[in-house]
Amino acid sequence: MAAGLGEGGSERLAGAAGPPAPPRQPGLMPRHSPARRPGSGGALLGNRMLQTLYDYFWWERLWLPVNLTWADLEDRDGRVYAKASDLYITLPLALLFLIIRYFFELYVATPLAALLNVKEKTRLRAPPNATLEHFYLTSGKQPKQVEVELLSRQSGLSGRQVERWFRRRRNQDRPSLLKKFREASWRFTFYLIAFIAGMAVIVDKPWFYDMRKVWEGYPIQSIIPSQYWYYMIELSFYWSLLFSIASDVKRKDFKEQIIHHVATIILLSFSWFANYLRAGTLIMALHDSSDYLLESAKMFNYAGWKNTCNNIFIIFAIVFIITRLVILPFWILHCTLVYPLELYPAFFGYYFFNAMMGVLQTLHIFWAYLILRMAHKFITGKLVEDERSDREETESSEGEEATAGGGVKSRPLVNGHPILNNNHRKND
Repeated sequence: MAAGLGEGGSERLAGAAGPPAPPRQPGLMPRHSPARRPGSGGALLGNRMLQTLYDYFWWERLWLPVNLTWADLEDRDGRVYAKASDLYITLPLALLFLIIRYFFELYVATPLAALLNVKEKTRLRAPPNATLEHFYLTSGKQPKQVEVELLSRQSGLSGRQVERWFRRRRNQDRPSLLKKFREASWRFTFYLIAFIAGMAVIVDKPWFYDMRKVWEGYPIQSIIPSQYWYYMIELSFYWSLLFSIASDVKRKDFKEQIIHHVATIILLSFSWFANYLRAGTLIMALHDSSDYLLESAKMFNYAGWKNTCNNIFIIFAIVFIITRLVILPFWILHCTLVYPLELYPAFFGYYFFNAMMGVLQTLHIFWAYLILRMAHKFITGKLVEDERSDREETESSEGEEATAGGGVKSRPLVNGHPILNNNHRKND
C-alpha cells in the first residue's frame, strides 16, 4: 500500500477522524481571521461559517488517500502539481471559444456550406393572427382537437386552417439547415483537432499501454505542459457548450445533453483537483475518438450527400460501440475501480470519481440504443438520420395547397431535405 502513497506520506495520520482546519489546497486563498469590530458579530459569524464550509470542502480525506495532505502536492524540486486555481482560466477561455466559434461559423462554415450545396427549404410562414399567436406562446405549440375547435371559433378560421397555422408556426421556430450545418462543422473541427492533439499527448506515455502505470506513485504525479493545456482546452470547450446550449439546436435528448456537459465538467474538474490526470487524459481522448465522426456524418446529411453520410455513420457506430461500451467499461473503468484499491483504502474521491463515470456510462448506453435503432433503420432500407434531431414537420396540408395551386405535392423532409429513395439519391 505504501507504494502508492508517495513521498513523505507514510507518517501523516492526523486528521483522519475529522477536518481540523486542513492546510489549504494549493493555489487557493489562505485561511484568515478577520479583525473583530463593533457591530460585526453577524459578519464574523458568516465568515466563520464560510470558513468551516471551506475547511470541509478541502478536507484532505475527501480528496486524497489516507496519510496524504495537500502539502505533499506543493510544487518543489522542479515538480509541478495540479492546483485548483489553474481552472480559473477555463471560464475566460470558454468565452474566447464562443468568439472563435462565431467567426468560424461566419467565415469558414458558411462558405463550406455553400461549397457543399447546403440549401434551405423555403418555409411558408404562418400569417399574423393575434389569437393563435397568444395561444402558441402561452398555452402550447400543439393544441388538442378540442382546443383547435375553440380557436377556430375565436379566430374565424376553419379547423384545418388552424392546424396548418400551428404547423407553419412550429416550423418557423425550428433551426434552419444552415444553422445545423454550421454547428456540426464547429464541433467536428474541435473534436477532430482535440482527438489528434490528445493522442499526441498520451500515445508515448507508458500508462497508455499499461493501465497499472496510471496509478504508479499516485498522487505524487507532476503534470507536464501538454497535460495542462489538454485539460484547460477540453474543460473550456465543455463550458462553452454549456453556455450556448440554450441557443443551439435543441434536440430530443436536450436534458441528457445538459446532464452530460455538467457531469463532464464535474468529472474533469474533480480529476484535476485530485490529480487523476492520467486517467482523465485517457477518458478525454477516448470520448473524442468518435464524436468527430458523428459531426461529419451530420454535415454530409445536411448537404444531401446521403451515401457519404451513411458510410461515415457505419464507421461512427462501430467506433462508438467499441470505445464507449467495451474499452471504457472493461479497461478504463476497471482501471479506476480496481487498481487504486491495490494501493490505498477507498476514500470519498474514489467513490465520487467513479460515480461520475457511472453517470457518463449510463448516457453512453442510452445513446448506444439510439445509434443501434438508427442502424436498424439503415439495414432495413430506411434513410439514416439523427434520432436526436428536431426535424422539420411533414405537412400534408402544405402539399395539398401546392397541388391545389397547380404545384407538386411536397415530399417528406428529413433535416430539411426531401427523403430520397435508394435508386434516386444524390451521387457523392
